[in-house]
Amino acid sequence: MIAEIITIGDELLIGQVVDTNSAWLAEQLNLIGIRVKQISSLSDDREHILTGLKEAASRADLILITGGLGPTKDDITKHTLCEYFDTELIFHQATFENVQALFKLRGFPVTDLNRKQAEVPANCIPLSNSNGTAPGMWFEQDGCIYVSMPGVPFEMKTMVSNVVLPRLAKKYNSTFIIHKTILTQGVGESFLASTIESWEDQLPENLKLAYLPQPGIVRLRLTATGSDKLFVNKLLKLEQAKLQKLIPDLIFGYDDETLELVVGRLLKQKEKTLATAESCTGGYLAHLLTSIAGSSEYYKGSVIAYSNAVKVDLLGVSHQAIESEGAVSEMVVRQMAEGVRKKMDTDYALATSGIAGPDGGSEEKPVGTTWIALATPEKVIAKKFLFGEHRGRNIRKASLAALNMLRMELLEVPEKNAPASH
Repeated sequence: MIAEIITIGDELLIGQVVDTNSAWLAEQLNLIGIRVKQISSLSDDREHILTGLKEAASRADLILITGGLGPTKDDITKHTLCEYFDTELIFHQATFENVQALFKLRGFPVTDLNRKQAEVPANCIPLSNSNGTAPGMWFEQDGCIYVSMPGVPFEMKTMVSNVVLPRLAKKYNSTFIIHKTILTQGVGESFLASTIESWEDQLPENLKLAYLPQPGIVRLRLTATGSDKLFVNKLLKLEQAKLQKLIPDLIFGYDDETLELVVGRLLKQKEKTLATAESCTGGYLAHLLTSIAGSSEYYKGSVIAYSNAVKVDLLGVSHQAIESEGAVSEMVVRQMAEGVRKKMDTDYALATSGIAGPDGGSEEKPVGTTWIALATPEKVIAKKFLFGEHRGRNIRKASLAALNMLRMELLEVPEKNAPASH
């Protein structure tokens, strides 16, 4: 099956909005064996859209369209699709009920303009939008499938994952494709690849591995294909178990899990509490922890000790330690962790102090140098990291490294001699 992707909107063509939809859609289609032949961005112009659809239909079996489905006059996709398919708009009750439910949830009245979102072309199959008011639309004509979806990424992605891909799989169910994402933290992509090279080399032909690195984390996506779903699932679980045995200390979760979710779950299970003292991360570590529902059960709070005065006055860090070793040092970060654990009376405490950048580094302590400490009732563990020169990435990497130190301690996993820079 050959597919084309069409994104609609003047904002894409003047550089006001970056088209991330196409990249994500192409990836999802590729994963299920559908090849994307062309990606096009069209203006909010009737003739341009009609021509684009006609040309795409001459090349592809599947055309995915995003954008232009809002209720305002500049959103013309729905009306243009009516013209292309020689039909008219009709009122769709189930879509209107979805609009009403969303507006009730947000505490807003439904206006006549909002009601128009429930109008769809008569010859389409409306697709439910669980995150917005604009429904998707599925058309079939002359052997070609057209799917029109909202341009808002989080609305479109949910619709594709929950509605469009299952419909395509049901219609063209010749090969099963199953994915499993293994989440790792603690080492970089190249070190990880070297560590699991022998396992990767023996993977069966119908099982592929992809490395998906991001700041602080490397995701490993296993994709298995085959005509026997039971066999494909069994094969995937077998290789996943082998990998788990090979790098148990590096794997922190699977699929959509986050490190902060995993750590929170462990703290809750063990009925332990946590506090944080942050310098270079400036509250980002606290943000990750509190982004998890129910985190108040185990997380007590944070001291954002950005200045040396706060480190001394609130956390009990000694003037001598700062003067002799510097704020970014093992001695200081240890005292920060111990200080906040005692102040907030918690079982554990994490502390961060580093040079986030882009300025402030030296030959002895270059940008990216970060010390992280974990205080427990029995000990304090401190570790030095060298993250790099990008401020935003350094802040995220430091926060994730801190969470992973706590995860390892909660699981009583012994520290290994892996590189401390990631």
